[in-house]
Order: sequence, then C-alpha cells, then structure tokens
Amino acid sequence: MNEFMRKFWLSGSNRFALATSAICILLVLTILFGPLLSWFALFYMTGLIYGLDRLTALAAPDHPDQEFPAGEGLLITLGILHIPLLFAGAYAISHAPLAKSIPLFFALALFLGQVSNSNAHELIHRATRWQRKLGLCVYCTLLFGHHTSAHPLVHHIHVATPNDPNTARLGESYYRFFIRAWRGSFREGYRVEKRRKNLRKSYLTYGAGSAMSCIFAYVLGGMPTLLVFIALGLYAQAQLLLSDYVQHYGLMRTKLPSGKFEPVSARHSWNAPQGFSSALMINAPRHSDHHSNPTRAYPGLRLDQQEMPILPQSLPVMATLALIPPVWKRVMDPLAEKWSVDKSSQTAQFPAEQTNP
Repeated sequence: MNEFMRKFWLSGSNRFALATSAICILLVLTILFGPLLSWFALFYMTGLIYGLDRLTALAAPDHPDQEFPAGEGLLITLGILHIPLLFAGAYAISHAPLAKSIPLFFALALFLGQVSNSNAHELIHRATRWQRKLGLCVYCTLLFGHHTSAHPLVHHIHVATPNDPNTARLGESYYRFFIRAWRGSFREGYRVEKRRKNLRKSYLTYGAGSAMSCIFAYVLGGMPTLLVFIALGLYAQAQLLLSDYVQHYGLMRTKLPSGKFEPVSARHSWNAPQGFSSALMINAPRHSDHHSNPTRAYPGLRLDQQEMPILPQSLPVMATLALIPPVWKRVMDPLAEKWSVDKSSQTAQFPAEQTNP
C-alpha cells in the first residue's frame, strides 16, 4: 500500500491536479447545494490537508516534476475558475443561512488565499503576456492588484534586506508586519512603476480592475454580496502576507563592504517539504528555489532539506502558529538565529537560470 501511494503521488499529473481540482469541485457543489458540503469543504482546507500531509510524507518530497506536461494548463484552468468561484461564492454566502454561509466563507477564503494566490503568483512570473494578465485579473478581484508590480519588482530584488517590505524582521509579530508590508509594498511598487513611467498601465489598471470587481459584486447581489466579496478579498490578502511572513521570517542577507547585499541564496527562505499542501499551493512552499530561479515552472522547483531552512511543520500549520506571536517566536526565533549564526559557512545556492530581461 505504501509503495502504491508513493508511485501514485510522485506522478505530477496526479499530485497537482488532484489536490487542486478536488477542492474546486467541492466548492462548486457547496455553492449549489446544502450546508453539509460546506462543512466538508472547510474540513478539506484545514484538517484533511494536515492528515494528507502526514500520509504523503511517504512520497519522497524532494522529488521535482520537471516533465509535468499539464502544468501550464492547470495554471490557466485554475485562473479561469477563480472568477466564477469567487463571485458565485460571494453571492451564495450572502444569501445562505448561517449553517452554510459561515463554513463556506472560510473554506472559500482559504482557497482564495492558498490556492488562487499561489496560482496567480505563478502566472505573473510567466513569460507569456496573456498569462501574466490572467494573474493580474486574479489579484485585481482580490483587491490586491498592486502585488503584480510589487512582488517581482520589489520583493524579488530586495528580499531578505531592510529594503523589502515583505521580509519579516526577527522578533516582529505578524500583525505589525501585515500593516508595514501592505503599505510598504503598495508604496514601493508605485515608486518603481513611476520610475518606469508605467503608472497608467499598472496602478490605474489595478484600481480600475478592483473597482469593476466591486461594482459587479454589487450588481450581482446588492450590498450583502459586495460586503462578503470585500471580506473574502481582505481574508485572502491576509493569507498572502501571512505566507510572506512565514517564508522569510528572520532570514537576512549580509551587507558587504561594498555597500551591496550578498546574492540571494537557498538559505534566505523557509521551506516546507510536506507533499499535499505543497501540491495544493502549486509548490509555493519550495520557496528557496523559486527565489533563486523565479522563472522556473512550479513542477520543477527543487528542495534540499540539508541545505535549506526547513519549517518545523507545513506552511498552513506554521501560518496558524504565526497568529500567536509568543508561541511563534518561541519556536522560530532560535531557528532563525541558528541560520544567521551558521550563514558564514552556509553558501548553498542553486545556480540561477540565465534569462533575458
């Protein structure tokens, strides 16, 4: 049985498509039908993920899937499905009894923050323009369009330095980080686009996209649907920034005598090897390789548990822990300090891919 599970899970077409499509189907059925399914959808995004993470630990989590041919198609499918799921879900939540609306809200919000966000993140890194536009559409409907600029133009350049608003300082609580990162990423992304003389095609587009999304939600179901829609977007934003907080907490690049910072390496991001949550989040927890090679497609992201900072638990579990600052600091501060002390002898860095600007 263990060998069967291992072979089944190591197939990229099984791993990514099964984890993401199952929750999409479940959310569609929940929107259409009764309260019982809404509770199961919430269980899928919480307890079931934890249980399946433990089960799929049997499946050699370091294994990459460079030859997963359906990888791009899955990204596009999830990007397109995001739109009806978000708006239909907002309508259903605002017009359903509490027994259905409460679990459906949290199940859908967790999906938006963990699956849609990870998928849009992959799309905005694609070389194809229309795929980047699809990622932009997803972020605009989450009222977070500026992330399309701030993530590649600020975070990826200044990660693990004081110049990156999305890198959490050692000892900083998530709640303080959230305010600083939201405001800082919006401001720094705006400054970069202004220098590039690209505000009309960027921040004006983000504002228009978010405004149109709000108008559509209002037309669809009135003020109740609009309020639910905004709440879903804010919840998704909180999860996005929670992922940034966890994946970069306390890991800083050394400033060199020249005044520049050392190159980004494998030791400047926290990683999680758990199988199911990684598949559900499009390999986002394999974060070190993504920062070393931002254009590498998600199925091929590599993981080296000997040379990379590894979180004690899966990304969703650690994100939950981060909501309790005293417990989070007790667990993570010693680990972050250890990597800081050891960094003089830790030079692990995946070779960066050569790409054209």
